[in-house]
Amino acid sequence: MNLLKNIPGPFLVFLGAVSLSFGGLLVKSFEGSTLWQILFWRSFFFTLVIIIFLSINYKKTVFDALYKSGLPGLVGGIILAVGFASYVFAMYETTVANANFIIQTQTLFLAIFGYFFLKEKISKLTLFCICLAISGILLMLGTSISPGQMTGNLVAFIMPISFAILILIVRKFPEVDMIPLQLVAGIFAMIIGLVLSPTIIVSSKDIFLGFLAGFFQVGFGFIFITIGARSTPAAFVGIIMLTEAVLGPFWAWMFVNENLPFTVLIGGSIVITAVVIQFFDKFIKEKQSL
Repeated sequence: MNLLKNIPGPFLVFLGAVSLSFGGLLVKSFEGSTLWQILFWRSFFFTLVIIIFLSINYKKTVFDALYKSGLPGLVGGIILAVGFASYVFAMYETTVANANFIIQTQTLFLAIFGYFFLKEKISKLTLFCICLAISGILLMLGTSISPGQMTGNLVAFIMPISFAILILIVRKFPEVDMIPLQLVAGIFAMIIGLVLSPTIIVSSKDIFLGFLAGFFQVGFGFIFITIGARSTPAAFVGIIMLTEAVLGPFWAWMFVNENLPFTVLIGGSIVITAVVIQFFDKFIKEKQSL
């Protein structure tokens, strides 16, 4: 963390969002690898960058951080690993646009889970945002005719759900350190890919793409966001993170010629609008509480 302490938090979050936005493009660029092989190599290099980062910034305290996180940290890491697996599955099976727009619903799932598990009230505005997002998602799903694409869309929901659960765990157990938790997630995601892959032997090009995806795209992306979010208001983090949803489909359209149906653009815009309203509502409430 000392290496990044002089960089403004919002800029770090922005860099992280831009980095994550290349995820769909990279998954679509693999040649010949199964989705589980992609998951393995992506997770392998992600785990590697987290180990390097921890060895530089945590040094001898990394095991203490893991120990203090305890069972909540272990469970959180496993949940995040499931989220990683669902991300690769969704990007592999459906369009980058669909997956990115669905992933943005995590703040709405957080409000729902907060109501049931943390007894947090859901305002009328939040309820409206949830209904608005659902209408946008239904509009997007209506264009997903093929069984594979529909499956990818449904699996994509596991990602925002897992993130929402992870945030609940961190809020319930503040002693959980997010950086070491990502090491746990990387290891478990790698195990999932290893177990479900017939072999981990892939082409040198796909290994290089795995390196780009794991080491830079998701590795640096998560590190930047985790550190930047500590000095950035939560609502502002959410707004900045929408950069991923906007840029992700753009990269796929530009480099792999992935078409965006009009209904997907409209539905995705509705989802983004619902999320923006929710974040601005949080931002105003945070300002009023100061």
